[in-house]
This record gives sequence, C-alpha cells and structure tokens, in this order.
Amino acid sequence: MIQFVAAQFACLCFGILAAGLLHKFRIQGFAQDEDFGNILLATLSFQGATWILIPFFLRLHQVLWRDAFGLSGTNLKRDLTAAVVLVVVILPVAWLLQGASVAVLEKIGWPVENQVAVMLFADAKSNWLKIYLGAFAVVIAPVAEEFVFRGVLFPFVKRLGFPKSAWLGVSALFALIHFDAGTFVPLFIFALALTWLYETTDNLLAPIFAHSLFNAANLAVLFFAPK
Repeated sequence: MIQFVAAQFACLCFGILAAGLLHKFRIQGFAQDEDFGNILLATLSFQGATWILIPFFLRLHQVLWRDAFGLSGTNLKRDLTAAVVLVVVILPVAWLLQGASVAVLEKIGWPVENQVAVMLFADAKSNWLKIYLGAFAVVIAPVAEEFVFRGVLFPFVKRLGFPKSAWLGVSALFALIHFDAGTFVPLFIFALALTWLYETTDNLLAPIFAHSLFNAANLAVLFFAPK
C-alpha cells in the first residue's frame, strides 16, 4: 500500500516537474497551457501512471486480475445493473447539488470556475483532443481512480479499524483531487454512492462501470449543451 502510494506520488511529481521544464523552455507542444503535451502529461502522471502500477501491485500481493476487478463474480450481470441504476439515481442529484453549491459559493463571494478538464474539452479545437479527453474521462480515469480509492485506499483504512474514516475520508479525498469547489459536494456524494456500490456488490468492476457512465453522461451534456 505505502509503496503503491509512494510510486504514484513520484510519478505525479515527475510529471509536474517535466511539464514545468518543457513549458519553461517553450518546447513545441508544451509552450501553452492548452497544448496537447501538457494535457498528456497532466492526465498520465496520475491516472496513466496508475494503469502502469496496477499490475505490479497485483503481482506483489499475488492477486489475479479477475479477482481484483470482480471479473470472476457469479453475479456480474446483477452488479453491473446495480451500477446503471445507481447512475440514473445519482446523476440528477449530483446536478442539483452542483447548481446549489455554485449558487452558495457565488453568494458568499467565492468565484466559481469550471473544472480545468471541462474547460479543455469545451474549448478544444482539435477533434483528436476531444476524442482523447473523452477516452480519458470514460476509460482511463474511472479504472485508475476506482482502483486507487475503492480498491486500495478504502479497504486499507477500513482494515486499520476506521470504517467511518474509510467512508468519509476517502470520499472527501476523491472529491478534493478534482480541485473544484463547485463540484466538491456532488463528487463527495457520488464517491459515497460508489463506495456503497463497492461494499454491496464486493465487486470493483461495478463502481468502475458506474464511474464511467457518470462521466460519459456529463460529457454528453457538455457536448450537446455546452452552456
């Protein structure tokens, strides 16, 4: 667990350092914040690195892929159906909470901006960039983030004897890493729902699927109704 987190932190620091140096020296593809090189480093230094670290983590703990992700479960169809139902229920709740959060923050004088990822997708001039960001949101990020938060951190904190901290603390951390005040509350509630789904199904694939559907639905709204 500690080795896994340390390796992730090292990859994140390397990505930030590399992006900073490449941007400073105005290397093509990294000169502007919205250049593809910067976006690639930003997305791969955490979520992408997790994909690389997962097989090492599983091998270290002698866990098979099918067991880690619930691919061998006998109730896989039921678990994925539960993921769909959860997304159908949680989406309108998340949108309402986001609207309420933005309204409250603006009322108290806290300037609210869209998430960087949302702005990048909305302002992307290249279709290839939109395709990459879409694939990242629907495939790369859900697998990486669910493995880290529901698959590793939640069970680890729970086994230490802190079940409430596992539920609340890990969910809060999940919301915090998106670095957006307006989406903290809905993402915190969404993380709690994903944790409930993981606990109920004992299947990591279910929250991954729900996370992917949630992101896909938000991308669809952004694409067809960007305002």
